[in-house]
Amino acid sequence: MTNLFKYFFYTSVLTLIIISLYPGSLIGFLLYNDLYKQVNLVENPFGTSFNHFISYLYISILGFFLHMKSEKFKKIVYLMFALSVILELLHFIIPVRALEFYDLVANFLGVLVAYFLVKIYLHFIKYE
Repeated sequence: MTNLFKYFFYTSVLTLIIISLYPGSLIGFLLYNDLYKQVNLVENPFGTSFNHFISYLYISILGFFLHMKSEKFKKIVYLMFALSVILELLHFIIPVRALEFYDLVANFLGVLVAYFLVKIYLHFIKYE
């Protein structure tokens, strides 16, 4: 079962990197044949930044829970924080993409919320 979750984690990270580095909206292109159309996963007042939050929260929770009791945990935490910043900063140089401050914050917050959820979980299972 753990191998299945590792597969989901690593393929999700790879998918996130591909979607983030593609020049334009890959999902918009696949769904609407329009590189400029940004798709909202959930209708919300924050626009596509909420997509960033949900994506990084999902991938981070998956990675953190997979490695929460191993020595890789710190490395995965640093990796996810670095990935959340680096991929957004690369939008500055990728055609048809733009560096968005709110997306950067949403990426970082997704990882941060996942980190605290795992830490809270670890705190409670320690006292059971």
